[in-house]
Amino acid sequence: MSAGKVLEVERLSVAYGKVLAVRDVSLSVAPGSIVTVIGPNGAGKTTLLGAIAGLLPAHGALRCFGANAMQWPVEERVARGIVLVPEKRELFASMSVADNLLLGGFARRRDRTVTAKLDDVYGRFPRLAERRAQLAGTLSGGERQMLALGRALMAAPKLLLLDEPSLGLAPLVVRDIFAIIAALRATGVALLLVEQNARAALQVADYGYVLETGELALEGPSTELASNPRVAATYLGQGGKLRAAAS
Repeated sequence: MSAGKVLEVERLSVAYGKVLAVRDVSLSVAPGSIVTVIGPNGAGKTTLLGAIAGLLPAHGALRCFGANAMQWPVEERVARGIVLVPEKRELFASMSVADNLLLGGFARRRDRTVTAKLDDVYGRFPRLAERRAQLAGTLSGGERQMLALGRALMAAPKLLLLDEPSLGLAPLVVRDIFAIIAALRATGVALLLVEQNARAALQVADYGYVLETGELALEGPSTELASNPRVAATYLGQGGKLRAAAS
């Protein structure tokens, strides 16, 4: 494995009983970069993130920040800066926006920076600042995704794992969410983004992997993947155009 990577995954496999959901997947994330994993529903993308976050048992090699992370429990991964924003967001619906954010910073409560982090989140998400006293369960879908991202940032992540951040959101809201994701690169945090919206993911990412039936099918710089005929036809809705050009 090479030096200087935030995350290095080598031949990672995850099974549910006798069913192998992820098979021999290898990928890496460089500091300050956005890497995306795209693929169809059921390809194993969420399972892959769950294994990296420590939520699922896995086999293979996993290095984070240059150290062997395979045996780290979930709590240690979070403490070291590996933070997952799950697909279902998993907010505390009966608690306020502010309390949800403060819970995100719970592991950092002793370093006296929680207030500064909260101010930073409110600056990054003005809508959350406006709704700080509102119950999380009453927010719109886009606002809930902002809250999920803000809560993750409260944990001072070095590696942010994003699982389907555009799921269930209107197109205009998706654009806003991906603009926020792109802006996070400037903070120095590295991002591993799992997405079914391949077009949006490849536009924001530096490098991409295509996962199909639990195995890597393609990888490369995001601009190259976006122009790959197979990716364009299968994931970018350009199959008809390609067939017309070929004829």
